[in-house]
Amino acid sequence: MENQTKKNIVIIGSSGHAMVAADIISLMPEYHIAGFTDASRPPGTLCRGPLAVLGNENDLPQLLQAHHIRGGFIAIGDNWVRSLVAARIKALLPDFHFINAIHPSAILSPSLTIGSGNMIGANAVINAGTRIGNFTIINTSSCIEHDNILEDYASVAPGTITGGNVNIGAFTAVGIGAVIRHRINIGAHTIIGAGSLVLKDIPDYNTWYGSPAKMMGTRKAGDKYL
Repeated sequence: MENQTKKNIVIIGSSGHAMVAADIISLMPEYHIAGFTDASRPPGTLCRGPLAVLGNENDLPQLLQAHHIRGGFIAIGDNWVRSLVAARIKALLPDFHFINAIHPSAILSPSLTIGSGNMIGANAVINAGTRIGNFTIINTSSCIEHDNILEDYASVAPGTITGGNVNIGAFTAVGIGAVIRHRINIGAHTIIGAGSLVLKDIPDYNTWYGSPAKMMGTRKAGDKYL
């Protein structure tokens, strides 16, 4: 039954990343988690305390009715896979509401522009004039400085630091503890390895890592990186 003061939502996915998202959403006073969907686990599988798998994403039309669900969050860490799931849900339920999962300890500039379906982790800082697209991940203790752009389905891992005026392209993944100098442009579908120091622009479909970061190869859309 729907909580009278909170909106019931469903979390798509039940991995460790989904448990982090669940912890964040549980701290947001406007939402109540009804459960999870995951095609790899049978309905009834317990995931987080009493919260269980309700079905898979194809069951969403029925689950929305049965559990009075008013929206959801895609908690899938892989940027490409997250986009495929989002596309399937949009085709199945064009009016489905994707919420943002924002930890209450995150510090967000009043001038931040943000889309939907994003996760912002504990102690993250996002400063003035930054624009966040849709379905991005800004993980624990990341610092996104002023006037950055994160395009749709981009992700930055815990402890990432960017300077001002950094652009991170769609589907690009920045690894744990990476540091990106101010006024750097990073293309789409690119991987920046953990601990890297990025001092120059990086094109689309590249893999870079090191300090300073150097090109280590190219990649295709959907190549695994996690």
